[in-house]
Amino acid sequence: MPFLIETFDKPDHAHVRARERDAHLDFLAQHKALLLACGAKLNDDGSSAGGGIYIVDVETREQAEAFIAQDPFSHAGLFERVSIVRWRKAYVDGACYL
Repeated sequence: MPFLIETFDKPDHAHVRARERDAHLDFLAQHKALLLACGAKLNDDGSSAGGGIYIVDVETREQAEAFIAQDPFSHAGLFERVSIVRWRKAYVDGACYL
């Protein structure tokens, strides 16, 4: 069953996000087979809201924890907090999975 991972950046760490962005995008490309969806959280004006959402297709919480621990953003100490919850895939790209 997939897991939803929500990350929350440490305050005043936008420079870390910017510095590690290319390595983070390379990491995502290397693991695209696991990604059902992912992206940065944004404020209404389009500016960074300081975190992201990943929906990963893994079997266990331990695999989800290992995935986010490998992200260059994690290695750089960007995240203040990470939340991981199981997620039921109901609709993806207009297709029903129930």
